[in-house]
Amino acid sequence: MTIRDEATVVRSGEELDLERLSAYLRKTISGMDGEIRVHQFPSGFSNLTYLLKSGDREMVLRRPPFGKKAKTAHDMGREYRILSSLRPIFPLCPEPLCFCEDPAIMGCDFYVMERIPGIILRKELPQGLSLSPEQARRLCENLVTVHADLHSLDIQAAGLENFGKPEGYVRRQVEGWSKRFRDARTPDVPDFETIMEWLARKQPEDTKKPGIIHNDFKFDNVVLDPRDPTRIIGVLDWEMATIGDPLMDLGASMAYWINETDSENLKLTRLMPTTLPGMMSREEVVAKYAEKTGRNVKGFDFYYAFGLFRLAVIAQQIYYRFYHGQTQDPRFGFLVYAVGFFEEACRDIVARNP
Repeated sequence: MTIRDEATVVRSGEELDLERLSAYLRKTISGMDGEIRVHQFPSGFSNLTYLLKSGDREMVLRRPPFGKKAKTAHDMGREYRILSSLRPIFPLCPEPLCFCEDPAIMGCDFYVMERIPGIILRKELPQGLSLSPEQARRLCENLVTVHADLHSLDIQAAGLENFGKPEGYVRRQVEGWSKRFRDARTPDVPDFETIMEWLARKQPEDTKKPGIIHNDFKFDNVVLDPRDPTRIIGVLDWEMATIGDPLMDLGASMAYWINETDSENLKLTRLMPTTLPGMMSREEVVAKYAEKTGRNVKGFDFYYAFGLFRLAVIAQQIYYRFYHGQTQDPRFGFLVYAVGFFEEACRDIVARNP
């Protein structure tokens, strides 16, 4: 038995051309002499993630999903360049190894990075792992610390000045995600028009302290030390990282953070073990973040509401593929309900902040 995050068999329809891939990797990455074996990590709704093994060496390959994709999403080259720039000053990033944009290899861009072996938390703790209330709280504190550290990085030192435009960031996010929802809407989900109007009207001014933001910072995108599961040893999935308002990043994270006191519908969207005894509440996480960063979190309801709306859009974009028969993954069918649950939660926030 292992509590490490493990890959399994590749899902039907998501296989890789191992002969072409192996030939490319042997030419590109040094030390790739043995047979290459491929498995797939089963979780995640966005980019596809595979485990490559060559002898004792373990690497991770990421590629876009099959089917309809948002025009600006799944930019493998951008993610690879962000990792390459961040790795020297933020060593929790995995080490990138190669990027391929030759469609003859896989029919899409992809990149390969070293694997950071460890524990990844999902909805429930992996079998064989338990956390005391004290450990759960310490893990939450460490998660907030890593997030705050990321937001405090020197953008110029990372060479990432051109990876985002902090001016007008919130406005572009509200407008962009609203358009994405309208483009991907199916007739069986709410229209979100009231919520989109509220977000447009309530958006704050540009932050005076922009930072490097991850945009998907949550438990299943961090790697924990198997010897001390409260210690974070890696941060994964940088596909949406940019330069922007760190409170928007925190709001996106809190959209995933389910409290024990949340509505029963919202609890059905829980993907992280945030209701374990000892885990901080959303409110405690935000307060701890404010303490560590000195940022003003007054009016955080806007950021949390936007995070919920953004999550609804992501779910709807994935459900769109299921609705139109572009994927058969049965997990995606539930997302029609999740979109409705996020809409309910957004309406509750709007009602509190008319």
